[in-house]
Amino acid sequence: MARWNPGAGDRLREAALSLYLERGFEQTMVADIADRAGVTARTFFRYFADKREVLFADAHALEEEALAALDGMPATTPALDAVAAVLDTVAQMAGGDRELARRRHTVIMANADLRERELIKLTSLSAALTDRLRQRGIGAIEASLAAETSIAVFRVAFSQWVTAAEERSLQDIMRETLHRLRSMAAGV
Repeated sequence: MARWNPGAGDRLREAALSLYLERGFEQTMVADIADRAGVTARTFFRYFADKREVLFADAHALEEEALAALDGMPATTPALDAVAAVLDTVAQMAGGDRELARRRHTVIMANADLRERELIKLTSLSAALTDRLRQRGIGAIEASLAAETSIAVFRVAFSQWVTAAEERSLQDIMRETLHRLRSMAAGV
């Protein structure tokens, strides 16, 4: 078994996702994933804390990029316009590989613990956005509403994107979803 081949993290992600789809998340063990990826279980744990984190390993980077996008907006930017920029960044990061996103989504939706983990990660992102919006001088209620709105728009748009038959970008769907929400709120 080649222990130090480059790309072990990517191979582990692909092996885990394939096995989760073939056998189910609960029936797949870390040793199975490592074996399929051609590494040891010890190597697996160098990359991931547990078998769930294979699906969520990018959450921290996504949060960092989202906050950086928010920080890049002028201080006078209204809260919803600021989170629109965050949504564009998130769409660019999450929307690169639709087939991979579909496979990941299928695994997560088939397992209650994974759905819970997904919600925890989104809640963490919302809290971070709320804090950063408040640091920008936006009131507590408005900051919370804007952050929660961004999560709702993301969830609705992402679900449409991974299940849609037509080929539209996640960014376009997110922009349209936010536009619809704004129209609804305006009573249009």
